[in-house]
Amino acid sequence: MKTIEASVTAPKARVAIIVARFNHFINDSLVDGAVDALKRIGQVKDDNITVIWVPGAYEIPLTAKAVAQSKKYDAIVALGTVIRGSTAHFDFVAGESSSGLLAASLEYSIPVGFGILTTESIEQAIERAGTKAGNKGAEAALTTLEMLNVLKAVKE
Repeated sequence: MKTIEASVTAPKARVAIIVARFNHFINDSLVDGAVDALKRIGQVKDDNITVIWVPGAYEIPLTAKAVAQSKKYDAIVALGTVIRGSTAHFDFVAGESSSGLLAASLEYSIPVGFGILTTESIEQAIERAGTKAGNKGAEAALTTLEMLNVLKAVKE
């Protein structure tokens, strides 16, 4: 039996972090966590990390597709925060962001870490951006590096 498992170390990886400006007070912490994890745990060089700011979570998939098409990056980390309100807006933004990122990942065979928080409240978002529930930006970054290494191992 053969087993493929991969580490999160990828010192030569070129990583794009796409982050929404909307809810930036939360997303700033997600970016900090992602960059820290990439550099400290993944050993990615600072020069190989590009942070791209977009207006909101809805705009992240189009940017991810453009990043993937450019072939300048090996992996993408998508970060944002969508907080449920009293309208259906949450469902559309959260659902379409998720679907769009999956489509870009599959179309271009590039790992895309899903670090878009979808929460019921600001408090839940804050908990997931570096307090009680850890930092989901860091988790998305590490998942992205692991998938990059898994895909390399599958191709070998």
